[in-house]
Amino acid sequence: MSPRTAEGNTRARASDNSEAAQCSTVVVSHRTLEPFLGAAFDAYEGCSPRKPPSSFALLLGTLRDGRALIHATEFADNVRSADTAAAEEFRTTIVPRFGAAYANMHRGFWCDSRDLLRIHQRAAGLGLDVLGSIHLHPDWHRMGPPHERGLRISEAPTPMDAYMFGNTGWPVNMICYVERHDEWLSYALGAWRPPPGPQAPDSQAASCAPLRIQFHDSGERRLQA
Repeated sequence: MSPRTAEGNTRARASDNSEAAQCSTVVVSHRTLEPFLGAAFDAYEGCSPRKPPSSFALLLGTLRDGRALIHATEFADNVRSADTAAAEEFRTTIVPRFGAAYANMHRGFWCDSRDLLRIHQRAAGLGLDVLGSIHLHPDWHRMGPPHERGLRISEAPTPMDAYMFGNTGWPVNMICYVERHDEWLSYALGAWRPPPGPQAPDSQAASCAPLRIQFHDSGERRLQA
């Protein structure tokens, strides 16, 4: 996710809108998440120690009474390795701050600004807002290269995640943690607020308060917004 390509009005809504600031619960159906989960599992199966898996989608929905109801996920292209602004951000800010692992061009997600505009327009046409994002965390401490196995990964945000969450300002930031047990893949979900303000690099992740996740039936008993 790019801290530079999120539309300014999205961040303004997230920081100034009292409903966004009071968001405490994410409401979503398994059916809504199925496209993202399928892409995340495919990315996991196709990764290697030199090429971490990457899967990212935006969350479209409505926000009311402290509850973010997610209606749809929308995919965007990753231009991390092609966009000059992305390359400069990683070289000058992200790598010095969060470590040499982020010099890997396959690591990190930089949302194509054209896709972001398209998704914002689609959301507006549906009467929805872009409320945030969801991205993949693999069990990299098991499958990554030996020198990167010290940091345990989970559905909790890393310091790098918190940096990105803070720059976009979206009220809902979901992480899908995927790990392998024998022949099975399992996943866990976390949802987080952005950090409240500038933080020291080693404390940012802890400052992302958790959001409660509720699952609803997307069939005939559909929860109304």
